[in-house]
Amino acid sequence: MSETTDIALAAKGDKAAFKRLYDRHIRNVYGQVLRLTADASLTDDLVQEIFVQVWRSLPKFDQRSKFSTWLYSLANNVAITELRKQTRWFKRNQRAAEQEDPNRCADLEDGIDLGALDQLVIKLPEQTRQVFVLHALNNYSHQQIADLLGIAEGTSKSQFHRARNLMQEWL
Repeated sequence: MSETTDIALAAKGDKAAFKRLYDRHIRNVYGQVLRLTADASLTDDLVQEIFVQVWRSLPKFDQRSKFSTWLYSLANNVAITELRKQTRWFKRNQRAAEQEDPNRCADLEDGIDLGALDQLVIKLPEQTRQVFVLHALNNYSHQQIADLLGIAEGTSKSQFHRARNLMQEWL
């Protein structure tokens, strides 16, 4: 079935149609959230929350918009909102640094394989990583990023520049 048909059916409560949408988008949503959080456990929780919100919001989804754009925007907002709530962000980063296998993110238990770019992105500091993912991978403008993250537009630009420089060094 087409995605448009699945969206319409899922909006009316068809669980099989929603499962097809889920299956079609789970890998990309998971990868997107993992790039933003750099924490597989947090990503698991957030992806579940994202798809719960999708299920609840589908009846209100305007099909004039592109579903994937709406979905990834929702995923970005959920992930960034959760990261803001994290009062102990330094512990999250410390856990990631202390993992037994520093390449763990390259081969997660659920079979999602991250490429070389993702391995570099996950090594970036938190805000730098978020700006890089939103600008380079999602085409958000620096003004949109500034509004979303609560930072100045110039900060977004400098963090993006920092990300590019760090990643070039690591290559």
